[in-house]
Amino acid sequence: MSDPAKPKRFFPLSLCLFAAVLMLSMPLWARDPATLVRGNGPEPSTLDPARCQEVACGNILRDLFEGLVTEAADGRLVPGLAESWSLADDGRTWTFVLREDGRWSNGESIDAMQVRDSLRRAFAPETAAPLAALYDGIRNATAVQRGELPVEQLGVEATDTHTLVIHTTRSLPLPSLMALPLAFPVHLPSVEEHGSAFTRPGNLVSNGAYRLMEWMPQSSLTLEGSPHFRDAPAIGAVRFEVTEDAASELQRFAAGGLDVTEVVPPGSQDYWRARFGEQLRIAPYLGVFYLGFNLEREPFRDKHALREALSLAVDRDILVRHVSGLGETPAYSLVPPGVAGYDGPTPAWASMTQGERESLARQRYAEAGYSADKPLHVELRYNTSTPHRRLALAVAAMWRQVLGVRTELRNEEWKVFVGNRKQRVITQVFRGGWIADADDPLNFLAAFADDGALNWSGYHDANFSQLIEDARNADSLPIRSAKLAEAEARLLGDHAILPLYFYTSKHLVAPRVNGWRDNLLDHHLSRWLSLERADE
Repeated sequence: MSDPAKPKRFFPLSLCLFAAVLMLSMPLWARDPATLVRGNGPEPSTLDPARCQEVACGNILRDLFEGLVTEAADGRLVPGLAESWSLADDGRTWTFVLREDGRWSNGESIDAMQVRDSLRRAFAPETAAPLAALYDGIRNATAVQRGELPVEQLGVEATDTHTLVIHTTRSLPLPSLMALPLAFPVHLPSVEEHGSAFTRPGNLVSNGAYRLMEWMPQSSLTLEGSPHFRDAPAIGAVRFEVTEDAASELQRFAAGGLDVTEVVPPGSQDYWRARFGEQLRIAPYLGVFYLGFNLEREPFRDKHALREALSLAVDRDILVRHVSGLGETPAYSLVPPGVAGYDGPTPAWASMTQGERESLARQRYAEAGYSADKPLHVELRYNTSTPHRRLALAVAAMWRQVLGVRTELRNEEWKVFVGNRKQRVITQVFRGGWIADADDPLNFLAAFADDGALNWSGYHDANFSQLIEDARNADSLPIRSAKLAEAEARLLGDHAILPLYFYTSKHLVAPRVNGWRDNLLDHHLSRWLSLERADE
């Protein structure tokens, strides 16, 4: 049965550009004061939960959908579509009991069979879910994704209408994984009817606190509260604005056009604090910013010394003090500090002075066959963003000053950049980075263990992959942690990536927004927020 309140349609780009110009010409007081307006960075690459792999789509999907488990405002795991869950004594069998009042946004009820079938779709080879490796502990998950077994043999079963049982082959933090977009249930009749267009307004049937009303490409997405969600959100409508340029996003916030920014431009934390006071929200964040090398093509294939030279030449202290400047810390490893139960490696050169690093960098540069008379010419590719451009300029200047490298900067719109990075055909050096989906070191390391969609460098090392496999099959958490630390040390020793800094989350939040809670994963579901009325 369809919902009589039909969402609005998907607007073509030409109309979106016209509408965007029109909105910018309108006075700010014309904005609906009951709508939360959030800056969201680049255009989301997809609204298919199984295919989402970046922050921009994740922010929206957590409003549109709800997994068996969800997150509270402070990041704690709390019941979602499942009202409870339990782990059997064997440590391998999880039982989730679904709520009886679970509903799709069209009013239809959700049962355990639908959740089972949605998970089967997520792991099907044709779906090519980029984060599926995180779930490899589910029985037969890897074999199903590779097409070696039919989806019906995935270790997920519906024992009755409201009970879902998931079988694992090892210890797995399954509740936290069930809170990720890949595990969100998808309305399969809509997928069958509309194909890849099932994510468009009017076609998308979701099960979260909000439903999709408009999608204006390269402009905004508008959501409104779902009339069939069990708890009506305090905010009736949310608009996610595409804000690729941090400086423009800041201007819009300062003018009252945004309630929340996705980022804060690079600069002095003291300056931003003096200007915005308590509206500036900076907090620890499980994320790392790095540069990746394409290891499958020249000039970095089989050039360990060259990769090491470029890494040693970068002064990370200068980057975090004068380029990013918002509480970030220098990174010499991939996994951020603070990940639960993990003591990661630190390369020996991290304890050198910067002068010592630069001296060694020049030595390695010469060993790789380069000199002032024969400088390296390289492309550094990044997605369009003011902070990314500033950082790319700074790194290029350091490479030139220390080594004489000639760097050509190339910026690309997000979707183009993601595609090029994934294909590993034209990239040389590229912007990388990872924001934790779960508080787990494996979340950062797993991508480098196979030739999947997230192994942007094309790193292949049998010993690294074996250590990751050993960690997955470890009998205890200390052994698992030790194996992962050994794997990370190998990755760093190969200089497959160039870590730059560990993130902080940084937003500007308007005074009228209540309920914002900082958390390590920087997830902020709109359903936990509220807006003060103008007369309050």
